[in-house]
Amino acid sequence: MASLKEIRTRIASVSSTRQITNAMKMVSASKLRKAQDAILQMRPYANKLQEILGSVSDALSKDEGNIYLREQEPEHILVVVITSNRGLCGAFNANVMRKVTHLVFENYGDLMKKGNLHFFAIGKRGADYLKRKKYPVIGVRNDLFDGLNFKSAGMVGEDLIHKFLVREYDKIFLIYNQFKNAAVQILTTEQFLPLVIPETEEDSRTFHDYIFEPTKEYIVKELIPKSLKIQFYKSLLDSNASENGARMTAMHQATDNATELLRELRLHYNKARQASITKELLEIVSGAEALKG
Repeated sequence: MASLKEIRTRIASVSSTRQITNAMKMVSASKLRKAQDAILQMRPYANKLQEILGSVSDALSKDEGNIYLREQEPEHILVVVITSNRGLCGAFNANVMRKVTHLVFENYGDLMKKGNLHFFAIGKRGADYLKRKKYPVIGVRNDLFDGLNFKSAGMVGEDLIHKFLVREYDKIFLIYNQFKNAAVQILTTEQFLPLVIPETEEDSRTFHDYIFEPTKEYIVKELIPKSLKIQFYKSLLDSNASENGARMTAMHQATDNATELLRELRLHYNKARQASITKELLEIVSGAEALKG
C-alpha cells in the first residue's frame, strides 16, 4: 500500500487537475453558446441560398460557359482540412485525421503517388498531422479562428475558387466536423467545387423556364461565388461550434473522472491512516507489556 505522503501528493495533484478541467469546461460552455448561436443563425440562410443556387444551376447546367459546374476526370485535387488550434477536445481532431487517411489510401491513392493530391490546412492540429505524414501541404491558416468573421473566411474562399477557375485543381473537398449538438459532431466530407446540383426524384422534379434578371452571366459572376464563400464560412462556423462542444464534453468527462478518482484516493488514504494508527497503538501496547515483564 502506498504511504500516506504519496497518497496526499496524488490527492493534491488530482484536485488541481480537476479545478483546471472544470474551469476549461466552463470556458468552453461560454464559447459554445456564442458559436452555437452563430451557426444556427447562418445555417437557414446558407441552406436556402444553396437551394436557390441548386435550382438556378439546374437551368444553368445546359450552359457550357458555366465553369462552376465543370465536371471532368479529376487529375488534381485539393483537400481543405479543418481542425482546431488546440487539443483537449476528445476525438474531434482524430476523426478528421482518420478521414484524411481514408481519403488518401482508399479513394485517391493513385493521385497521391503522382503528387497530384494536395492539402490546405486550417487549424494547427491538422497542419501538424499533415506535416508529420509528409503530405503535400500548399497552405496553412491557423489564424482564421481568432475572431472568426466572414471577411477573413471569404478571402480564403475566394482564393480556393480562383484555384479552381484557373484549372489548378479539378476538384476541391472540405473535411470538417458539422455541429449537431454539444455532444454530437458529424464528420463531413463536402465537395466544394465543382458545384453539386442536389438530386431530386424524377417524378417530383419541376422544370422551369427561368428568366434571368439582369442576365445569366451576372448570376454566374455574382451569385455563385457569393454562395460558395458563404458555404465555406458556414463550414468554419460548424467546425468552431463543434470544437467547443467537443471540448466542453471532454472536460466534463475529465472532471467527473477526477471526482471519482479523488473519492477512491480518499478512501485509500483513510484506510492507510487507520492502518497506521492501529500499528502505532499495537507498538505502544507491546512496549507497555514489555516494560511490565
